[in-house]
Amino acid sequence: MPANLTPQYHKAEAEYRRAQTPEDELRCLELMLREIPKHKGTDKLQAELKAKISKAKAEVEQHKKSGKKGHHGPQILRQGAGRATIIGGPNAGKSQLLARLTRATPEVAEYPFTTREPQPGMMPWEDVAVQLIDTPPITADVFDSSILGLIRGSDLVLLMADIGTDEGIEALPPVLERLNQTKTRLARESYLDEEDIGLSFTQTLLVLNKCDLPGCEERLALLKEFCPLDFTEFRISAEHGTGLEDLRHAIYQALDVVRVYTKLPSKKDPDYDKPFTLKRGGTLLDVAELVHRDLAASFKYARVWSTSIVSPGAQMKGDYVVHDKDVVEIHA
Repeated sequence: MPANLTPQYHKAEAEYRRAQTPEDELRCLELMLREIPKHKGTDKLQAELKAKISKAKAEVEQHKKSGKKGHHGPQILRQGAGRATIIGGPNAGKSQLLARLTRATPEVAEYPFTTREPQPGMMPWEDVAVQLIDTPPITADVFDSSILGLIRGSDLVLLMADIGTDEGIEALPPVLERLNQTKTRLARESYLDEEDIGLSFTQTLLVLNKCDLPGCEERLALLKEFCPLDFTEFRISAEHGTGLEDLRHAIYQALDVVRVYTKLPSKKDPDYDKPFTLKRGGTLLDVAELVHRDLAASFKYARVWSTSIVSPGAQMKGDYVVHDKDVVEIHA
């Protein structure tokens, strides 16, 4: 029997996958249990959710008793249209990529383990920005487990590899091996495993750095032979800027968000400087909640200017699905 999970369930599930604290996990799990349809087709999923809720409650209580806040890694405030976390082995070029795509100024050096703490930066794209986070390198012997929280809390992972040297391609398999020993994995798209709710997969792009150096094609062929990867790949040179615009565009497109401009009833023109961004498929009620939770609670209707609507300024209900660059005037 199909589960027929609701949009509200899937929204809570997405929040759970990105949860950074036991409290957030518990809140999302309880919401998922409330929203799940109750029939035989969901009996197993309901049982798993109840088990996860019990475990999350115990973890919350443990942290309360110990006085710890409890989280799965550094608490970096989410900003912009989405978040992409950069991971890879030593000297893959992660910090240099962050410096190239954002205004952040991480230390960039040729010796390994230059990055010791995660560092965020904002990548501009048209009239919005995407948050990028540089992370310490992952090796067979060194793995900062807080990176797992950053991966789970991200919309996208940029898996970087140096194909300019033999050591560079040899450094990639240990990254994947370490992650595959956890319940935080990489994939072509983000999702939770239906058989194990704790097993999380995050959408990943493979970024092949130093593609301008001699012998990179031969090394790439070897990498694909001994470490097959099912990720969309981008060849770049973070040092010289090769391929960065294509990568920048791909990062934004992978977020699969739309921009919505809001307009006050008392104003003639909308605010084009600060669009709201939400996942494609979002509704006017979702926009209202982004503006203010109280506005969503008292929502009556919205006037919408959109290329998808024949009549500009048409009055629409809360379940209207917004499109990229829609202009909305919310009435409560």
